[in-house]
Amino acid sequence: MKKKKKIGFIGTGHMGEALIAGLLKAKFVTPDQILASDSDRERLLFIQKKYGITKVSDNNRLSFQCDPLLLCVKPQSMKEVIEEMADSLDASRLLISIAAGVPLYAIDSYARKQLRLIRVMPNINVLVQEGATAIAPGNLATDKDIKLAKAIFDCVGRSITIHEFLMDAVTGLSGSGPAYVFLIIEALTEAGVHLGMTRLQALTLVTQTVMGSVKLLSSSGEHPALLREKVTSPGGTTAAGLYKLEQGGLRKILIDAVIAATQKSKELGDKMKQ
Repeated sequence: MKKKKKIGFIGTGHMGEALIAGLLKAKFVTPDQILASDSDRERLLFIQKKYGITKVSDNNRLSFQCDPLLLCVKPQSMKEVIEEMADSLDASRLLISIAAGVPLYAIDSYARKQLRLIRVMPNINVLVQEGATAIAPGNLATDKDIKLAKAIFDCVGRSITIHEFLMDAVTGLSGSGPAYVFLIIEALTEAGVHLGMTRLQALTLVTQTVMGSVKLLSSSGEHPALLREKVTSPGGTTAAGLYKLEQGGLRKILIDAVIAATQKSKELGDKMKQ
């Protein structure tokens, strides 16, 4: 990002901090280019000291100084924050919201005007710079805005651009996805313990297996089904294990889990509309 540009963060919770850390680690910006505010003054002071950024006590002053402005607040706080800042917001600067379940039109309605908006859905893995993020641009967002948002979130993982109507599906898939993976890791670890390993031994093997498998998939560019076939010898141990997984309906269960989480996201969004 250009040296004269300043990026603003409203909210410095776990996601806000992860983004600040990722941008600095990638040298996308320098500490003096980041301004932040937070209703929790102790938290804001902690972030300032840890990363050397500038803390701002007033959101309106922050918005005048920054472009883009990242809204890293809880969904239930968005209305109050935008209404408070309405006079200082216009389409001259880009706003990027990571508030789950808050549609772009709602932010416009809180401000009582059309804004240059982008809605994003990152997941918890941004905490280790391996996040999966979906980016949904609003009507006034330009190609340059989308490119900037993608560059920001690629500093903490990988991002894709989608239409906003798919955000509930993103929530059910990659937003909730880490929990599904953790559950699978937990179950495999329990299997190792059942077979005589210590919990640490089993967890070490399972964690490395998952990390290695993901790295192999990512680097090979092959379809996961092809890699699965390479591991599966006819009549072998893997074939026996996979048979049990298919018999137990693992594939269907995972698909159903994503669909259920997506539906729940839609329900929560409908409540917010009301």
